[in-house]
Amino acid sequence: MHGSHSGSPYAPHTADERSAMLEAIGVESVEELFDVPPEVGFEDSYGIDARTERETRRLVRSILSRNDDLTELLGRGHYGYYVPSVVDHLADRSEFLTSYTQYQPEVSQGFLQALFEYQSLLVELTGLEVANCSMYDAATALGEAATLADRVRDATGHRVLVPDLLLEGRRSTLENYVAGTDLVVEAYPTDDANVDVGGLDELVDDDIVMLYAENPTVRGTIEERLEAVGDLAEETDALFVLGTDPVALSLLQRPADVGADVVVGDASVLGLPTSYGMGLGLFATSEEYLRQVPGRLVGASEDATGRRAYTLTLQTREQHIRRERATSNICTNQAWVALRTAMHAAVLGPEGLVDLAKRGVTRAERLATRVDDLAGASAPVHDRRHVREFVARVDQPARAVAADLEERGFAVHVVDDHEIQLCVAGVADDRIDPFVDALEEVIR
Repeated sequence: MHGSHSGSPYAPHTADERSAMLEAIGVESVEELFDVPPEVGFEDSYGIDARTERETRRLVRSILSRNDDLTELLGRGHYGYYVPSVVDHLADRSEFLTSYTQYQPEVSQGFLQALFEYQSLLVELTGLEVANCSMYDAATALGEAATLADRVRDATGHRVLVPDLLLEGRRSTLENYVAGTDLVVEAYPTDDANVDVGGLDELVDDDIVMLYAENPTVRGTIEERLEAVGDLAEETDALFVLGTDPVALSLLQRPADVGADVVVGDASVLGLPTSYGMGLGLFATSEEYLRQVPGRLVGASEDATGRRAYTLTLQTREQHIRRERATSNICTNQAWVALRTAMHAAVLGPEGLVDLAKRGVTRAERLATRVDDLAGASAPVHDRRHVREFVARVDQPARAVAADLEERGFAVHVVDDHEIQLCVAGVADDRIDPFVDALEEVIR
């Protein structure tokens, strides 16, 4: 493009250029190119005054300043860890921020290699052979696992079993995924925040398509009988799906070693601060289901000169090619988030990742001991080992306790009438003592 232009720098068309293009295609206005029903059309103004960059920054700061400045002891699927500054500095480079899906490998080798390393990290942590890099979050990964199970299971079946403690949002997303199919989602019982294997055994039959468990559980407990769950799935030829995350995986049993066929979860525990919405869905499986994996895969090959090269592979499963015959209709580009996760993991290294996970265990146990020493509270509720978080019982009504803690600058989850859940991930050490003091004060 040459000469002066107006409007967006990403669509640099002058009035004369727009007129020439409209004349070439035989219309008089841009509006003629769109078929917008009158009842949904908007012809009024938005009433948003133009502002300079300085004025806009001042406005945004004033809005954000109204947020409560709370120390969050919140977890239950969302965990924040300190992200080294090198992750921000590297991930904010323009070649990463402006990159969309890496369809052109000849200009995307660096990014593709980073994604390949991310996949390799998940493969090593899970013990499974295949991992992808484009699920929205843990809930959509779980939904994709269910539809994969429905495709690959030979026997006739329609039931998907999940723990009764499953987060409401994840179950809701799962049910949305299976809507329109023959699959139905049912809950199996848990006992002391672990799978009730006996109760599960009574529910398992040949019509089970998928059996889902989590480790750690939503209440922070380490699941102790995963092998038994895997055995039940194998006996009925059901797909055994395990929910977890990369930090926990660095310390707990490898999913492949307990018979898991698919691993799902949220990988953004590395690389992102707690966002309570945006995530990075973890999805790994065995090579047996390679051609059934949703999303995208980066593969390693060689170029014409014999050098190692990377490319997106097995694209025929995606909807932009196969349309209604696609294996999956998920088509997100989580590459930048996966890049951050890979960077954070690389900065930590294997020993650093294990140390981070161990800190989640020891800090949670120390806090539980201190809470248990307070009059009017007991912790943990479940007599098991915990990762990052635990449930505590309080004699006072839990909602009142949480409200009083919020007034003192702390946010906790209300789990039941007399139960609150406390998570140490992302909480600075110097905020633990003030929290314990505040809790002691409000539960008297």
